[in-house]
Amino acid sequence: MKRRLLWLALLGFLAVNGVAFLHAWRFTHFTDEPGTHTDNPEQLSALDKAWVLLTGIKNPKPRNVGAPAFAFSTVTIPSSNGQLEAWYSPVEHEKGRVALFHGYTSNKSKLLTEAGTFRQLGYSVLLVDFAGNGGSEGFQTTVGFRESADVKAVFTYLQQQNATTPIILYGASMGAVAILRAESELGVRPAANIIECPYGSMLQTAQNRFSSMHVPAFPMANLLVFWGGVQNSFWAFDLDATEFAKKVMAPTLLMWGEADPRVTRAETDAIYAALQGPKQRRDFPAAGHEPYWHKYPAEWRNTIGGFLKQF
Repeated sequence: MKRRLLWLALLGFLAVNGVAFLHAWRFTHFTDEPGTHTDNPEQLSALDKAWVLLTGIKNPKPRNVGAPAFAFSTVTIPSSNGQLEAWYSPVEHEKGRVALFHGYTSNKSKLLTEAGTFRQLGYSVLLVDFAGNGGSEGFQTTVGFRESADVKAVFTYLQQQNATTPIILYGASMGAVAILRAESELGVRPAANIIECPYGSMLQTAQNRFSSMHVPAFPMANLLVFWGGVQNSFWAFDLDATEFAKKVMAPTLLMWGEADPRVTRAETDAIYAALQGPKQRRDFPAAGHEPYWHKYPAEWRNTIGGFLKQF
């Protein structure tokens, strides 16, 4: 009987780790197959949630849809993760330059409204596809870890174009975390940051996804983070935006939607408290994990415009 129980325990252990390994791979590796990404957890039916828990998400490589209505040129920027594709659009008499970084399973074409706003405020813009996304090389994502090297590569590129012009970094979700890590660990020193809905840590965001599916987060969230790190050669438990924020000295505007199902108030409170430089915060009551200009166009624009007046 004891031997049978031990075998059952071993089989259960292997099965749970096998499922976690599959989820981690699907979560951090895009495919070249056509189709759409699996819907967000809160949008799935009970049957769909059960199927996703067993098989993992569908994760085709995000592709750019459309192009800027304003004048731009396509540029290629070398990164340790591969060649990055970006759209650069200068304005006359620029006040500075803004590099824009998207979130998980997204691309630079999703940042056109944000870029247009920065241009109206007098800033040249550089919209970037992280490695693995859009027109950039690769099919891999690490949800902010290796993407921080892309942030550094873009920052260096802009510095080489003009060393005296202020550089502002804008990022949403994964892009926000990549910015914080680039400053904390890689020595990037921008004039300012504008970050939207940064998640607290890789473990916390994994736990939040399981919670949004009404499934216990332990132990699957921990195993997902462990195997995701192993597969991508980094310790994913150290992907922690709150710790990164403790070394961020640049003026930072942090924005968050109070209806966000994937990033909690506690996470953003901790990140904001940890920021070491001058900081501002704006919360949007009815906004979820989405661009805040969707529901608050004037408020979002005025918040950014007011923050940038100091530069």
